Order: sequence, then structure tokens, then C-alpha cells
Amino acid sequence: MDVIDAVNDLRQIAHTDLAARVKNVAVILTSPRSGSSLLKSVLSSHPGIASLDGEMEPFLALTRNGFSFNADSDALQSIDNQDSLLDNIFDDMTLPAEGESDYVFLKNRWRKRLLMQFPALFSEERAYHQLLYDLDAVFRLATEKRIQGEAVLQDLVLSRVFKSETWRQDYYDGKKNPAASHYFNEPFKLEEPPFVIPRQHRRQLESANVEQKVLLFKTPPDVYRIGMYEQLFPNARIRYLHLTRGYAQSVNGLMDGWLSPVAFFSRDLQRLGLDLSIRGYSDTVSFGKRWWKFDLPPNWQEYRRANLEEVCLNQWLSAHQAIIASQVSSLSVSFEEFLSSPAAVMQKITSYLDLPEMRSLPVFAVTMATEAPKIRRWHKRETSLLRMGERKEVQMMMDTLAYSMNPETWL
Repeated sequence: MDVIDAVNDLRQIAHTDLAARVKNVAVILTSPRSGSSLLKSVLSSHPGIASLDGEMEPFLALTRNGFSFNADSDALQSIDNQDSLLDNIFDDMTLPAEGESDYVFLKNRWRKRLLMQFPALFSEERAYHQLLYDLDAVFRLATEKRIQGEAVLQDLVLSRVFKSETWRQDYYDGKKNPAASHYFNEPFKLEEPPFVIPRQHRRQLESANVEQKVLLFKTPPDVYRIGMYEQLFPNARIRYLHLTRGYAQSVNGLMDGWLSPVAFFSRDLQRLGLDLSIRGYSDTVSFGKRWWKFDLPPNWQEYRRANLEEVCLNQWLSAHQAIIASQVSSLSVSFEEFLSSPAAVMQKITSYLDLPEMRSLPVFAVTMATEAPKIRRWHKRETSLLRMGERKEVQMMMDTLAYSMNPETWL
């Protein structure tokens, strides 16, 4: 039995026939490092929106879809094992919940999530039984002490599960030790770090309310597989949000992510007998010949020997080119506008999705960050990024996305 079969057997996902009853789906289309995690986290607090804890990628891998299975990039022409993929989606799809946490439900979500994050480790029988024992112990204590603080409970779970390998906690969103120098070196990868943590105050999307809720999806590679959600949810109205961000901020964030030792390891090319020779990456970090980061545009092979800034610019350009070329109807949302006028942007989005306005917005959490958020962080690469902006293709895309080429306007 291979790792994928073992993980699927242990996750024990129930079958459902809810897909045909879904009436409304919203998909965020964007390039990586454009703020989609933050936008999704805010939208997910709306009572009319159901969402996944993370992204679609691990469920595609568990059902043998995508790169190295039935595609040679993130462009996916057809879906294999569609029923199994839908089962995984609905199993992870939750809504906001009020009141005290359902610890039985939350413990089970932790179990299934950890199996995707360290599949080679926890699919081994002894390690899996130890995982069950540790989760039982943590949630027994949480019940006895009536622990409701989300951060406290997260730290309890991670410190108990990884008590003998504390370094594994560095791969979780917001949990990295600043002194950590090791890199992601797992023998098998399903979920891409930084790993998400099961959200606490949530309830399962159920049959009784599936027709009234909007199912929200956010996965940057979705720009290369537009049409997938129409196939998954044939009776639903699919509405797209085109989230934009200026090239300098996006490319700078991508370069930071490529160089991070603990984040955004998307494709282990060594397993396929391939290697990378990306200047400024492969010759700089110890994992740089093995791991491709972020999404795989259809032309990614052309960049295996390029400069890192070229790879990152291509990831920004290719994503928006794919969205525009698809000609799908979408609501354009600027991440810069979202940061400066969040209430107005959220009102625009909820109106577009035919949802009531949000009465209040949650505190903006720092999500999937390689550094502490800071205005104009792109200035650390100002010279090379401004030179990049002299290119015609960059200027044309910035104009298409309604951005000024005046650097003073770039956050």
C-alpha cells in the first residue's frame, strides 16, 4: 500500500451526494502572494459562507489529480476520482459557529489534517496510534479545564503531538521559531507548508443548509483550471473574484517565499528525477535544486534554469494572463483597496454574492507571512523591481489591472 492509499484509509472520509444540491460557489482567482489568504479568512467569518480550512491542493493529491498524476503543470483538463474529491471537500467544509467548541468534532479534524501534513510519519501504524493517544490526552485536558482560547489549544495540540520533534512546529502558519534554520525535508508531501490549523469555532456544512450557503474556494493554481468547479458543482452558479496586487509587491513576496526554509514547498521535483538550476535560489539555499515553490504555470519548464526574479515575475504574469484569457465574468478586487478600505470592499463582495452585509469585520490575522507585515516591503529589492517595471509586458498587465506605474502609489 502506498502513502496515499494509507492516508485515505486512515482518514475514513464518508461518502456524500451533496454536490448536485449546491446552488452557489465563489472562487478567488489570483496569483500567489497577493493577499488571498487574508481575504478568504475575512470572508469565511460570514455566516452565509462555507469554506475549507486550507486549500484544494491536498485533496487533489489524495485523489491522484494534478501535477505528476494526470497533468504536467497546474493546468488540469479533467478530474479523476471525482466522487472521492467531492467527499474530501464536503468533509472539510465548515461554517462559523457560536458558543463553546465541539471538541469531538475538532479533535477529528485535527486527526485528518495531521495525516495530510506529515503523511509518511503518521501513516505508519505506531506513529498513528501515538497520534490518537496524544489527541485524546489534549482534548481530555481541554474539556476538564474548559479551554476555549484558540491559540492556547493550538499550542497544546502541537506541543503534545510533536513533543519529541519540536522542530516540526516551525512548518505551521505563525508558529515558526525565528532561529529555525532547517528546511522542509519530508519524504512525501500532500499539503504545502505553512500548514493550516483547523479553525476552532466551526460547524460542519450539512445537508439541511447546503442549498442556502455560498461555498468559497481559494487556491492560486485554480487560475489554470477554470471550469473545474462547474464540473464539480453542475447545478451551482459559479462566481469569480479576481483578486489583484501590483507586480512589485507580489514578486517581492514570491522571492521571499522561494527563499524561506519552512514555507511554500509545493513540488518535490527530485522524486520525478528532475532538478532546478534557478540562479539566486538553487545556488543559494540547500533545498534549491529539489523543490519548486508556489504554482506551476503551463510554461514552468522554461524557467528551470532562469533567474529567481524571472521565475517569480512569470508566476505573477501567467496567473493574471490565464484569468483574462479565460474570459470568465468576475468581480475585480484590489488587495491594496481591501487593506485601505476593508468595509467598502467587503460590502462590494457580499453584494456581488447576494449575501447580507457583514455587521462587523474580524481582526485581520497575519496569515502565511514570511516576515512581519510592513508597508512598501518591496523597497528592499527596489532597484531590480523598478527595472522589471520597464518591460512592456509588465506595464501592459499593470494597465489592464488598473494600476499606476508610479512607484509612489505602490503599498
